[in-house]
Amino acid sequence: MKPQSYMLRDVPHEERPRERMMRYGAEALSHSELLAILLRTGTRQESAVHLAGKILQECGSLRNLVDMSLDELTAIRGIGPAKAIQLRAGIELGRRIAGSKISGIVTVRSPQDAADYVMEDLRYLKKEHFVCLFLNTKNHIIARETLSIGTLNASLVHPREVFRAAIKHSSASLICVHNHPSGDPAPSPEDISLTQRLLEAGQLVGIEVLDHIVIGDGRFISLKEHGLL
Repeated sequence: MKPQSYMLRDVPHEERPRERMMRYGAEALSHSELLAILLRTGTRQESAVHLAGKILQECGSLRNLVDMSLDELTAIRGIGPAKAIQLRAGIELGRRIAGSKISGIVTVRSPQDAADYVMEDLRYLKKEHFVCLFLNTKNHIIARETLSIGTLNASLVHPREVFRAAIKHSSASLICVHNHPSGDPAPSPEDISLTQRLLEAGQLVGIEVLDHIVIGDGRFISLKEHGLL
């Protein structure tokens, strides 16, 4: 039996990743579609989108893709050195952007400082984004990562993802931040429960959770200031 073909030519022109990105913007594309644009081409049997799906299936999640080496990528059927290098370059660029500072060294002395650092990025988002600010011993922000993008009213994150990132950045402490698309920064019971889990995990690994800040529309609430940390 002839193997099934998954070719881009079988997809309507307006539904192809590049055309969809031009029409709707990068945020409208799936993980597979974005990866397909980085890959540029597929193989004789499958499209770049289908090949990208295989990569995600192999690594288990987009987060795991960050740590895949060139050797691990080229072990996937259809991924040669050139495609693996393209992917690693795109991932590294994204990592550097995520860890870059707004301007120079930013020191967090209060919840207001942390809120100001992320307010304009988070206040208008339509989904909840869970962000961690990683600090050194002088409370300088050394990195920032978005660890979860949730639904309109829920953001899911596991402590191991938070502290895995904290250890990667050699941070002494961290501040958790997430937005409420409603504009109301009042913490939910789930927010409080997650904060307690992160606090306990931080005590175990020796990385202090300094605060959990909820961003609304031009407003914020510090769980620490409200005695919830």
